[in-house]
Amino acid sequence: MAEESPFTRKFRKELMAGLSSLVLLAVLARAGREMYGYEIAKAVKAEGEGGLIFKQGAIYPVLRSLNQLGLLNSRVEASAFGPPRRYYSITDDGRQALNDWQGAWKDMREFVDDALKAGATYEYQPTA
Repeated sequence: MAEESPFTRKFRKELMAGLSSLVLLAVLARAGREMYGYEIAKAVKAEGEGGLIFKQGAIYPVLRSLNQLGLLNSRVEASAFGPPRRYYSITDDGRQALNDWQGAWKDMREFVDDALKAGATYEYQPTA
């Protein structure tokens, strides 16, 4: 795999800034139970068929943000094998947001797909 340009890395980062919240809500809704951060990261990786598209460490600020918004509940529990773990579960508001965001994602995906189809495939040809 060729190394990505700085433009592509920036583009991916901007896409993931919004999509990570959608993905994390979906994982917790599908789980139907409380999960702690590392467990959530493993579930995201498993659902993405082994290709985690955002770094595990990036999950924690998003979880905190979703918790502050009231879309997730959290609680801390002592762990026998290390530091305390923070467990997250989706709230009713989180389920509503997930539903709304899935609709917004579908609309956006269709819009982008249509825009890309309309322009035909573009192949960059560097000038000499």
